[in-house]
Amino acid sequence: MVDVQTEIVVDRPRAVVADYASTPENAPIWYRNIQSAVWRTPAPLAVGSRVAFTANFLGRGLSYVYEVEEYVPGEKLVMHTSEGPFPMETTYTWTALGDMATRMTLRNKGKPTGFSKIVAPVMATMMRAANRKDLENIKRILEKV
Repeated sequence: MVDVQTEIVVDRPRAVVADYASTPENAPIWYRNIQSAVWRTPAPLAVGSRVAFTANFLGRGLSYVYEVEEYVPGEKLVMHTSEGPFPMETTYTWTALGDMATRMTLRNKGKPTGFSKIVAPVMATMMRAANRKDLENIKRILEKV
């Protein structure tokens, strides 16, 4: 099992951070490894929404579809993918720290199979580093606005 949680404080209101982070079209902007995000169901985001992503991780191209499992606008987003060698659940939470700051938490957990199972400990370390960079990216982007 891989379970990686990372958080950062962004000096912007919770609604601004949550709206930006939960908009699939923004993912290729703030996630370093994501090349594209394409709606498979009609927008806006809701439970049951499906979004296809293409990414590059550990030097490999990946294509996967996330389905929204839980969505509380401005508070929490839980998505999961079930296909591929590494089914994954991604959770975002946003907590207001006063009126002008937000703690954003990004959690990825999954059960690797096959070769992915063997390299899971290395994968967790690399995911943690990538998530840290992604959260620093979203902070930089949103604090410039």
